[in-house]
Amino acid sequence: MASLHFVIGGARSGKSAFAEQLALTRAGSGMATYIATAEIFDDDMAGRVALHQERRGAQWQLVESPVDLAAAIEAADAPDAVLLIDCLSVWITNILVKEMDVDRAQASLVSALQSASGTVVMVASETGLGIIPENALSRRFRDANGRLCQAAASCADEVFFVVAGIASKIKPQA
Repeated sequence: MASLHFVIGGARSGKSAFAEQLALTRAGSGMATYIATAEIFDDDMAGRVALHQERRGAQWQLVESPVDLAAAIEAADAPDAVLLIDCLSVWITNILVKEMDVDRAQASLVSALQSASGTVVMVASETGLGIIPENALSRRFRDANGRLCQAAASCADEVFFVVAGIASKIKPQA
């Protein structure tokens, strides 16, 4: 049975850096697999990806999986594997933009997580604390991301909320 950890926070909250350290701690002296969901479409996204790449050292193996996240988990999973998925919110954006079935993709992801045998650390952006978005696609994203984050938190053994670089464990509660 997998050890599932979910890290959620706002933009530039420090959630990815915290999740990377959590994954490396779980990996010990072994390798960790970084499953990246981002696709680079512009200079801003290229800069964001570069920041993440600069933090990673030789202990990381990269798998790029912008859409078929369940297959990437299944392919990289092993009892001693440590997987970091960064980020579920970018992944759900990819699913929406490509007009794929969000419910089916989420169900497939949850099934892969529940079937995993190693350690999985998931990262997502908290997008439900602000105002209701003005346009329909943004509202669809916010709602789909919220449902996905609820599913990830439900599956997870541990959930951390990161604010200003400080992680607070919110599941299980002490």
